[in-house]
Amino acid sequence: MSHAAQNLLVRSPYTQPYRSPYAPKYAIPTHWHGLTIAKATKYGVIAGGFGGALGLFALFFFGEVPRVRKDIFQKFPLLDRYFDRTIPPEDNPF
Repeated sequence: MSHAAQNLLVRSPYTQPYRSPYAPKYAIPTHWHGLTIAKATKYGVIAGGFGGALGLFALFFFGEVPRVRKDIFQKFPLLDRYFDRTIPPEDNPF
């Protein structure tokens, strides 16, 4: 190969694009694969809301399972009386 052909195959180093002094000033935000900090915060709040709703659903859905009620829900100070399903002796037919 000639010297001129080798120069065409070599990549030139990256240079900053020209910015005109008369053009509007702008900055490219920091991103990771197009996900900026503002978008990540927005998606995190949405995911947190869905997670909270799912947790509340699981609380009441699994609240009737005796093992879950006894081992998990009765450990919380405010929920212990709500999830207490003991039958008083006077109401027990046996």
